[in-house]
Amino acid sequence: MIPLGPYGFPEPPWGNQGAPYFAPGGREVLLYETMTSLHTTYPCGLSSGPLGSPWALGPDTSGGRGPEVTPNGTLQEMTDSKKTQDVAKNDLMYTVDDVPPWYTSVLLGIQHFLTMVGGTISIPYILTPLLCIDDSDPARGKLVCTILFVSGMVTFLQTTVANHPGRYVCLPRAHHAILTTSFEPCNFALHKNMTASEIEEEWQVRMREIQGAIAVASIVQVVIGFTGLMGLLLTWITPLTIVPTVTLVGLSLFQTAADKASGHWGISFLTIALLVLFSQYLKEVPVPIPGYKKGQGCAVSWVYIFKLFPVLLAIILSWGLCGILTAAGTFPAGNRARTDLNLNIINKSPWFRFPYPGQWGLPTASLAGVLGMVAGVVASMIESVGDYYACARIAGAPPPPVHAINRGIGIEGIGCILAGLWGSGNGTTSYSENIGAIGVTKVGSRRVVQVASIIMMVFGVVGKFGAAMVTIPEPVVGGMFIVMFSMITAVGLSTLQFVNLSSSRNLFVIGFSIFFGLALPKWLETHSDSIQTGNVTLDQILSVLLQTSMLIGGILGFVLDNTIPGTPEERGLLEWNAHKNLSSDNPESNPECYDLPFVTETVKRMTWTKYLPFCPNFAGCSVWCRRKPKDIEA
Repeated sequence: MIPLGPYGFPEPPWGNQGAPYFAPGGREVLLYETMTSLHTTYPCGLSSGPLGSPWALGPDTSGGRGPEVTPNGTLQEMTDSKKTQDVAKNDLMYTVDDVPPWYTSVLLGIQHFLTMVGGTISIPYILTPLLCIDDSDPARGKLVCTILFVSGMVTFLQTTVANHPGRYVCLPRAHHAILTTSFEPCNFALHKNMTASEIEEEWQVRMREIQGAIAVASIVQVVIGFTGLMGLLLTWITPLTIVPTVTLVGLSLFQTAADKASGHWGISFLTIALLVLFSQYLKEVPVPIPGYKKGQGCAVSWVYIFKLFPVLLAIILSWGLCGILTAAGTFPAGNRARTDLNLNIINKSPWFRFPYPGQWGLPTASLAGVLGMVAGVVASMIESVGDYYACARIAGAPPPPVHAINRGIGIEGIGCILAGLWGSGNGTTSYSENIGAIGVTKVGSRRVVQVASIIMMVFGVVGKFGAAMVTIPEPVVGGMFIVMFSMITAVGLSTLQFVNLSSSRNLFVIGFSIFFGLALPKWLETHSDSIQTGNVTLDQILSVLLQTSMLIGGILGFVLDNTIPGTPEERGLLEWNAHKNLSSDNPESNPECYDLPFVTETVKRMTWTKYLPFCPNFAGCSVWCRRKPKDIEA
């Protein structure tokens, strides 16, 4: 048996990290710690986790020295969730409550910021055509800055109060349905005969409608979270409800991705190829980074750059090539792959601009718009619950108790209200990419994400930065869209791992929910006058709701899976409930890392707070969440 060191690697018997160590088979392994990549690496190509090494994790029999490995190449089964959690903690450089040095926190915070930038810059490219904002309008840069600022603000709120990650997500199908039913289609040709103030009012009136819809619809999310309804609904939100809801978020965006990529398919294919190359083929290839360590002199750190920043690298390289081809005159004037089409945005944008509530005017709201946005809010809540559990597993924390989920959903709703008031054009939810970054960097510290949120707010007030982000050529963005939206689709489909795909019942629920969720909204786009109830307001409400793919698919999946007879094993409920691990009998179901900051002890001394679903001492779960339908009981 070979003992592992504190980071999950074979421990050299002499304790010298810089000395060679000969592993089984005679291969020379050099062990050292790199502060640049913040994890121990093998220069000879071995991966940094026990699953990727020639040995596998075994039970801890090292007398306190750490877990041990066996040279049999297979992972020994660990059925105890507590052991799995301890292994995850041992593999982390910093756990949830650890506070890294300030300089380390800043570096890791910048990394989290760069991880979310790739998804953030896509939002203006989706929203601005719907809002009637010209490609050369500096308002696009202002929109990026607003998104970054509010995203940082909400992320800090989530990680401090709700103890969950935060980010931005776009709900473009709801936006499309609201704007197309409430306003005339955008005619950019008319802008030539309009004054600057008229053009500004044209898009701002649309933005105010979206703002109001987001803010009012988010009240529903606040109520669901803080009243404990989310914890109660967890029993009926099954894998076959989540699959069509999240999958249709990605599938419904294929037209947007194709439109952007069609500007120059060659550049789009290049962007796609680079993304696939970096994220799939080169993700385990370390890159040497020279540096200096105090007391050790010059040193080389091996960093998995391609795994950390595949989107950023692909955008930079494709953008750079477009710049070279533009300078060489390869692209004709007006080609959407040129990099000089929107340079005036940077010149017109101020260096510093502080986003503020009501910057586009007083938000307005309509009943149809609010109900349409509620569909997006419901979809984001379902996605967030899954992300909460994923983040806890990766960060080595216990599964979130019900009070933490309730509080997280409620705070997320408050974040959406703030987004509506500030005018970002979209709401907030958890971000899967940043959760994945925790697993890559082996840093689960809450403080790092809080630092990242401050960095977001700082860049949110730098107007030139936001303007630069919207000058990326459309074909580059289109290639990025195709890969990112396909990943959203895949994330939705990945939940099928819990269900029995040999069951004709399950295949019907999945297929019908997804297909009808695409077919009906697509038909209504070209037959907008087909809904005529005699009441204009009701027509508008039905049109918005029925054009929202994720709502149609999610409702169908929810109703069909909970009404069509099926065994718990067939529906995937046994594995799903084990995955969630919400049993209050688990001693780790109410861990301190999910407590409220500063006031937890005071709250627990107040006996009446046990009836509040968002408090750490919430006792209502024993009445609500443990009541399961008869077909779920095992």
